[in-house]
Amino acid sequence: MTTAIGVVITEHIVTGRLENQRLVSELLRYPSDIDQVDALTAMPAREMVEILAEQIATLAGDGNAPVDAIGVAVPGIIRRGVVEDSPNLTQLKGMRMAEELTKALATRGIVAPVHVANDADAIAAGVAATRGQLDKLTRVWTIGNGIGYGRWPYVEGVWEGGHITVTLDPKERFCGCGGVGHLEGIMGYRAMRMRFLDLEPEEIFAHAKQGDARCREFVDLWHRALAAATASFIHLAGPGRFYFTGHNVGFLELSLLRSQLETMVKMSPLQSYSLEILPPDDETALLGAGVAALGALAQ
Repeated sequence: MTTAIGVVITEHIVTGRLENQRLVSELLRYPSDIDQVDALTAMPAREMVEILAEQIATLAGDGNAPVDAIGVAVPGIIRRGVVEDSPNLTQLKGMRMAEELTKALATRGIVAPVHVANDADAIAAGVAATRGQLDKLTRVWTIGNGIGYGRWPYVEGVWEGGHITVTLDPKERFCGCGGVGHLEGIMGYRAMRMRFLDLEPEEIFAHAKQGDARCREFVDLWHRALAAATASFIHLAGPGRFYFTGHNVGFLELSLLRSQLETMVKMSPLQSYSLEILPPDDETALLGAGVAALGALAQ
């Protein structure tokens, strides 16, 4: 039996214990209020590590079997256990997450290898695992405060798909990283708040359905931007199945996205793609974090 603890950091922190790629514990969550989306943005990095360590320690003591690996999924550029950049959790930039968490766990008597992965990559791994497709290419867009692009199997690279350039308009400066024309600068929750100072994102999409011209124009732009980014990855890596999930996936109109994508992908060998919405599911991300951590042990 293989035992892992998965941790996912997005707008919140959630932790679970996995045995043989199955969740066997209740999820631990911080903060407990699921509608509180900004709780982590101002939290000091050291404090966040302590919360992770406490949750992991709680779950490590719940089972009879020792923990083989700990998988942590974090938004941003993650390489060799280091958070090289994380535009939506800026306090984590430069943190040696694997090293710091290993030290915090050691003070609690827990010794297990810590593997840190990008959060969208973890979701892609979890989707592949739940469908028995760990040998196939799986791509996922996560739609939340930031926009993530995940793929499984993992290959070396940055893969910051949320920061792909989808427009040359110099006025498009709403991305959290400061870049011009980025996908996240259009689709991200924070970016939408900055663009519509008088409306919350939920109100934008509601008003669009009621016929408001300004909101409808933006909703069309929102879908066109996602279509452009998806088309770019189809042209680079080929067609296949794309999954869409995340805290704000409810904004997505799949028929509108598909109609926009059809105008962008015209070469017949590339048209065998498919699109599927997945409800936001912490368990899938946790499973993926654990799968990635156990996979790293074999490398």
